[in-house]
Amino acid sequence: MHWTNIESTHVIAKLKSLLKSWWNIEILLVDNNGTIHNSDLKVDQKSILSHLHPVLTSKTFLKKIEPVNLVALKELKHLNKDYIYKDASHMGLESLHIPIKANKEVLGSIVAIGFKNSEYNIEDTIKYLSLNSKQLDNLSSNLRTIPNLEDNHLVDILNSIAEEIQLAYLEISSKEKILSDITKEDSVFRYGDMIGASKKMKELYGVLDKIKLADSNILIQGENGTGKELIAQSIHQNSQRKNKTFIIQNCSALNDNLLESELFGHVKGSFTGAHADKKGLFEVANNGTFFLDEIGDTSPSMQVKLLRVLQDGTFIPVGGTEIKKTNVRVIAATNKNLDKMVKDGTFREDLYYRLNVINLKAPALRDRSSDIPILVTYFLNQQMKKTKKNILMSKVAVDKLQHYSWPGNVRELQNEIERAVVLCSSIGKINEENLSLKITNHTNDTILENKNINEMSHFSGKLKDALASLEKQIIQEGLRKTGGNKSRLSKDLGISRANLIMKVEKYGLEIKKKVG
Repeated sequence: MHWTNIESTHVIAKLKSLLKSWWNIEILLVDNNGTIHNSDLKVDQKSILSHLHPVLTSKTFLKKIEPVNLVALKELKHLNKDYIYKDASHMGLESLHIPIKANKEVLGSIVAIGFKNSEYNIEDTIKYLSLNSKQLDNLSSNLRTIPNLEDNHLVDILNSIAEEIQLAYLEISSKEKILSDITKEDSVFRYGDMIGASKKMKELYGVLDKIKLADSNILIQGENGTGKELIAQSIHQNSQRKNKTFIIQNCSALNDNLLESELFGHVKGSFTGAHADKKGLFEVANNGTFFLDEIGDTSPSMQVKLLRVLQDGTFIPVGGTEIKKTNVRVIAATNKNLDKMVKDGTFREDLYYRLNVINLKAPALRDRSSDIPILVTYFLNQQMKKTKKNILMSKVAVDKLQHYSWPGNVRELQNEIERAVVLCSSIGKINEENLSLKITNHTNDTILENKNINEMSHFSGKLKDALASLEKQIIQEGLRKTGGNKSRLSKDLGISRANLIMKVEKYGLEIKKKVG
């Protein structure tokens, strides 16, 4: 359990702050051995409530609370209770113990301390902690009496913290497993530098495996941002030319004159500024692999020159007369429909067939959305290493990312993760509200489009109000069906219990308990 990461997540910090402001209660995070893991007890003691500071920093108290924690943990495991209350006779202060569970296993507990469940003589029970009279008076006057723990929503809030810790634990465990799988050489999650375990990616990996020993030219087609360059690199890294040069040139980045000089080189004096002979990239890439990106943007005259290289492996530098030879494997890529361009006469048919010996399709991200959690974990880990931040991403946020159409594909997703990490605090959690509006609005629009028009006809006014009304109806119906069981409903809706409680209060949907 990564206690430091978990206790500082936004929702947990917010709920702990509420407990402090409402009831002067401190929360201790306890592991399976009864040991307390609150960083503020060791580092930032100013954040501890002043009247509890002498107690929580007392070695005597910390020594006495561990066996109490262990007894409570044992009871929580074997009695399967939602909470355990311990009176003041055990350690000088009453305590409330809430289990932290994951996969039906108790990983630790939350201990609430700093309240009175009933009146008792604090002087008798606290004296062994060696508090002076001023500290004792301050403690006594600030301990609030909470006679009915459940009726005061204290247990609800503590359970919310426990559930947030559980979610954070599962997210961290899932992320670590994915990263472990990604780094395995034989993992289905990756091929070379490509990452993905979807059906589309596995099919691509299968084709790449079949052609890795071939030396044929390859054409990669796909939208911008789908990783065509990574596919080319993977082909080179697994080929017989892997120990030779891998050269990349974007054909749309330069005009014809500059591109010709870049590809074929030039001789001294061939044009203004040509002060010396220069080798072209086809010569530099000899015996290696040459990746020509955006081949569809080349002019007809450039296509003729490229065709000659592909036909007989020869070229002439700009301003030169000597024919040079090269032995390269050409991998070309484009986001354009070359079939249509050939029919329209804007791309040479003979060049197309020279390039298109083996054709590969780079799948769009929207067609392999099951890979998004894997990619999110990978990019998130990359950004955390760069920024030295500890960041989690909520399941709701990942769901939002999976429902977005990603016109910019993997590159757009990578940029979105980088943006979210930059805007997130050093130790925090990326939630739905931390994502770009284009992503959250896209998801909301999709939900509305999928609803029956007749069901939505009574909504009017702004979209925000319509969505709020719809959300209220969904939660209200959910509460009715579950009999007010917030834990069950939060799981059904895919949101945290704390988030659900806030929405229930916001819409005034609390179900009143019957009396008598």
